[in-house]
Amino acid sequence: MSEQIRINNVDRFSGFGDLYDQSRPQAPVDLINILTMYLGRSPELVADVGCGTGLSSFIWLDHAKRIVGIEPNEDMRAVAMSRWQKQGRPAHLQFAPGMSYALPLEPSSVDLITCSQSFHWMDPQPTLQEFARVLRPGGLFAAYDCDWPPVLSPALDQAYEQLIQLADKRASELSEDGKEAYKWPKDQHLQQIQKSGLFQYSREIVFHHWEESDANRYANLALSQGGLQTALKLGANDIADAAEQFRELVKQEFAGEIRPILFGYRMRLGVTAKKRARP
Repeated sequence: MSEQIRINNVDRFSGFGDLYDQSRPQAPVDLINILTMYLGRSPELVADVGCGTGLSSFIWLDHAKRIVGIEPNEDMRAVAMSRWQKQGRPAHLQFAPGMSYALPLEPSSVDLITCSQSFHWMDPQPTLQEFARVLRPGGLFAAYDCDWPPVLSPALDQAYEQLIQLADKRASELSEDGKEAYKWPKDQHLQQIQKSGLFQYSREIVFHHWEESDANRYANLALSQGGLQTALKLGANDIADAAEQFRELVKQEFAGEIRPILFGYRMRLGVTAKKRARP
């Protein structure tokens, strides 16, 4: 993976941290229960890598002795820090800059590493090597992602998908050579974990979570997608028009109501050996 691709992947998320934070789902309690069950105890140290605005870091406040959110994008990390300050600056939670392949953590110091909506932006094998370095024996790595769009209705599901596909196409067309972001396929996360040979057990776990949404939040979920934001930054006026049309359709469908929407999650998990292999 070239340094330019790393820079492109980090820069992709600049400029819309507040929109992202206000729109995206917060990981459900089921996630905490599953990972705590697999670990066999409450974690002492959770490292949330590619934590963005901290949505997947704050959920551990009452469930871990210490949490470190690691995020290379300054805009996203600034939103996380603002939330941290508003919540009274909890001493056992901190946010730090860092890349997935060079974590600011000591060897064998972490019980649990999570990547929420982020592992597909990381070069998997160097990243997994680094995760194995900092995980304790018997520690866990969990990459979890939402299925997009959230479940609501056939009409809105289809409109959401069409908008994102068009935005991704326009972002690709308008990006300068060498400036494109690159993401690894999410459906290969489990294979990457297994390929690394660093985990004694791995599996995929599927779960879901209901949340409530008004029309504004649902429309902003689509606008918080990186491809759409990239197209807008590159001056794709047709995408701005399409986004407004989508917002109007969502308003009509919601008709002023707050409605339940279903987020489906897919988590790929790896468990390290309880004893380190001798060199």
